[in-house]
Amino acid sequence: MIYTITLNPSLDYIASCEEFKLGETNRTTSEIIFPGGKGINVSIVLANLGDDNTALGFLAGFTGDQIEKELLDIGIQSKMIKLKEGISRINLKLKSKEETELNGLGPAMDEEDLNKLYEQLSELKSDDVLILAGSIPSSLPSSLYQNIMERLKGRNIRIVVDATKDLLLNVLKEKPFLIKPNIHELAEMFDVRIDSFFDALPYAKKLKEMGAVNVIISMGKDGAFMIDENNNIHQMAAPKGKLVNSVGAGDSLVAGFIHQYLKTHDYEDAFHYGVCTGSASAFSMNLATKEEVERLYKGE
Repeated sequence: MIYTITLNPSLDYIASCEEFKLGETNRTTSEIIFPGGKGINVSIVLANLGDDNTALGFLAGFTGDQIEKELLDIGIQSKMIKLKEGISRINLKLKSKEETELNGLGPAMDEEDLNKLYEQLSELKSDDVLILAGSIPSSLPSSLYQNIMERLKGRNIRIVVDATKDLLLNVLKEKPFLIKPNIHELAEMFDVRIDSFFDALPYAKKLKEMGAVNVIISMGKDGAFMIDENNNIHQMAAPKGKLVNSVGAGDSLVAGFIHQYLKTHDYEDAFHYGVCTGSASAFSMNLATKEEVERLYKGE
């Protein structure tokens, strides 16, 4: 089974208006609401690709109820922990001449809630996949991902970590199966300027030396590259298409890679499929569907 963890999920409300005017009443020309959060994005794409998966994390209030309903409607199993107080956040994304975001704070979690999550994780089995994605809320220990990996050490569970800066660097000694920073996050981690594959490669190798089994670096319109556990380097240009919405593209790459790797256990093929999946999401207002991914994968 594939599990994703989203510690602070959201309802994402995307609204468009022709010309947003501050301090005035504005009317939308279109709007859409869907569940959000990096782990949830991965779960949605996995479900679109036909993979059973279970979403873990925390929900609260009426917005939490709606998030869970949306997940179940998509076909994702939910074992989200219901919090006693607060509401899951709403993130507003306003599309006009410029894009504006207003992200909610989300509910607080305490030690009792965290122990419930640890209990769920204790039930994972050998060969399961666990995807840790996104930031850690301030109410939880910043070492949470590292703590989770320490608890699961030696159980043959493939753990994917898609996080930034210290949150990612601190888990490398636990040897995550896959990490996937983008080129900007890679530069931030090492406090350097990175403009190209050749700039990025030494730092990707450094992440591997620090413990990551496989490293994928996404580079937006310039595609991505991967250093696999055998130190083979795979590189792929981004498929041709029109960028519509970059939100969730990196999460989609992770989902596509895991989907294909579990089918073929071939790193080159899984990497290729992952890049196509990320691009399919970037070329759509919604997250990638299997049909969209397969068209890019087959070069159509």
